[in-house]
Amino acid sequence: MKKWIKAARLRTLPLSLAGIVLAAFLAAAQGKFDWVIFILSVLTASLFQILSNFANDYGDGVKGTDNKNRVGPARAIQTGEITRKEMKKAIIITAVLSFISALLLVLYAFGFSHWPMILFYLVLGIASIAAAIKYTVGKNAYGYFGMGDLFVLIFFGFVSVAGAYYLYTKEWDWTLIFPSLAIGFLSMGVLNLNNMRDIKNDAVSGKNTIPVKVGIEKAKKYHFLLMLLPLFFAQAYNFHHLHSAWQWLFVFPYILILVHAMKVMMTDNPENLDPELKKLAIATFLFAFFFGLGQIL
Repeated sequence: MKKWIKAARLRTLPLSLAGIVLAAFLAAAQGKFDWVIFILSVLTASLFQILSNFANDYGDGVKGTDNKNRVGPARAIQTGEITRKEMKKAIIITAVLSFISALLLVLYAFGFSHWPMILFYLVLGIASIAAAIKYTVGKNAYGYFGMGDLFVLIFFGFVSVAGAYYLYTKEWDWTLIFPSLAIGFLSMGVLNLNNMRDIKNDAVSGKNTIPVKVGIEKAKKYHFLLMLLPLFFAQAYNFHHLHSAWQWLFVFPYILILVHAMKVMMTDNPENLDPELKKLAIATFLFAFFFGLGQIL
């Protein structure tokens, strides 16, 4: 059990739940919060994240990207704690559980009377499963072509925030673009930080992430931009929904993000970036929580 908990990388869950929590707060601000939708959304997002972690362990393990030269924590297949066959079976089981959870969520949210939206969300669910797996698995794994950032923006940003919000409200609000971009960019920052940390080994292994393509200095500037823009996105949303000074609560956790961004800019050795991963993931969750909380106070 310990080896599977380790492989699931539960420490990554706060990041995957940031958008879900923010969407719940935004829906509550409209008087349309639902505990069942929230619980099923959390369960579904958690399963998607665990699926992604299993698939990432399998894909990089099979390709040999996870090796003794890798900076981050050793992975399950890399160390031999879990065999390729066992991990492949775990991926299939988690994918099935993810789809079941997504199906229950969509059917509860829409009932059986909105089949176009039901089918649309089920397609999103299948796309989420495919994206979680194809990041590193297979010959055309998009993570090896520098496309990971775009997929993170789509699924951690727009699907997580705007998609979850619609489940509560059944209404579209164009200003959701701003909080979706805010969480999406911060989530991209976590991926970029991970890729900067592993830039040397990824380059040798043929994993052409954005840092590998542009170099560490430009990657650090790109990272700083990813950390800076969410402040303006949050302000843009508040500009259209301003009702209380409490809406600026997010500034307090955002200070942690700025401190993190400055530390990354001043770090010369990419290997020293590893401790910043956890800090940024937690700061992103706190940003989402306090930004959402400010909308209902």
